[in-house]
Amino acid sequence: MGFESLKLDPLILKALEEQGYKTTTEIQAQAIGHILKGRDMIGQADTGTGKTAAFALPILQNLAKEEWEEGAFHPVRSLILAPTRELAIQIGESFQTYGKYLSLQVGVVYGGVTPKRHIKVMKREPDILVATPGRLLDLFERACVDLDKVETLVIDEADRMLDLGMAKDVALILSKLPKVRQNLLFSATIPTTVRKLAHSILDKPVEIKVKSKGLKRPSIQQKVYYVDEPDKTALLLEILQDPALKSVLIFTRTKKKADKLCKAINQVHIRAKAIHGDKNQSERMRALTLFKNKEARVLVATDVAARGIDIDQVSHVINMSIPNVAETYIHRIGRTGRAGDSGTALSMCSGQEAQDLKAIEKLQQQAIEVVKDHPYQMMHKVIQENRAKYEDKKTPGQRKKPRSHGKRR
Repeated sequence: MGFESLKLDPLILKALEEQGYKTTTEIQAQAIGHILKGRDMIGQADTGTGKTAAFALPILQNLAKEEWEEGAFHPVRSLILAPTRELAIQIGESFQTYGKYLSLQVGVVYGGVTPKRHIKVMKREPDILVATPGRLLDLFERACVDLDKVETLVIDEADRMLDLGMAKDVALILSKLPKVRQNLLFSATIPTTVRKLAHSILDKPVEIKVKSKGLKRPSIQQKVYYVDEPDKTALLLEILQDPALKSVLIFTRTKKKADKLCKAINQVHIRAKAIHGDKNQSERMRALTLFKNKEARVLVATDVAARGIDIDQVSHVINMSIPNVAETYIHRIGRTGRAGDSGTALSMCSGQEAQDLKAIEKLQQQAIEVVKDHPYQMMHKVIQENRAKYEDKKTPGQRKKPRSHGKRR
């Protein structure tokens, strides 16, 4: 579907044309029309499916229709909540790109920098405000933001927001908004917590689900190493000796592990940077810049910090652990093999993670190639553990009696 068929403002179409956007993605085609009509929505889609434009374009369209007297105060009319600084910045840039020819102000506020900087942002009276929950509440307590005129609320990456423990902050922000408004909730996965949030704020929502691109990506070669947990770092350092791994994004489960792993990689003279929630904004932006410019060969990240980061030409994604949510794995490996490039996803699986790996293979409907020839392999242990689980599931009558090695005396 072409953007012209959506009857968007010619100035928005001009900006899209400059960006080379000609046809809509699946979520854009399904969502934009409903949002333009004022419907509430819950959308399930990953980063990379075009969901930011799916809500940004209709919001810009609706706001552009409203006329304000010259010199009149401009309140915040659209509020977008995002879980991380990087995602908030990216969403703000998208609004500015698509609305560059419109007379609308976009403001972005997030933690990790001095509040004075964002107080100046609010003084510019943004029509559209993109914010992380904590910083928005901080500005509210300082009486620097007025949410009384918000017409549209977007909660982006709702699953990660709730994973970060932001539920109370989100609830407090909702209490400060007008009761009559349009609500749009987007999430890569829809766990029970997200479903409860949706039911509490959405009014007869349209539900849209877009399958992850990662499910059908022949350009991504997937491999798994069976390895004991204590041996994973040693195996990683062995793998990184291969010069074919030119640009490597590594996922860890915790911030502490990210820092420890980054230190170990640098000690073998491979430049690496870590990015997670405990890093301040300048550290995170510097790490991203070095990685994008190929000055750092490796970027170590947690899932939450990496959500919303869009980096091209990542040659390899390495999972130091198997995520217990299969969709998270799909989201991770989707960071490589972009824009027609080939990519490789390597994962390290301990015996305790074997069931999570099976869930991923079931979701993808394909087996992941096992690397058997490596110095830390533990395949025999996995087989023994799986066999033991199988034996435990048998009823007592089904279990074979142990062989007798002679008569008892």
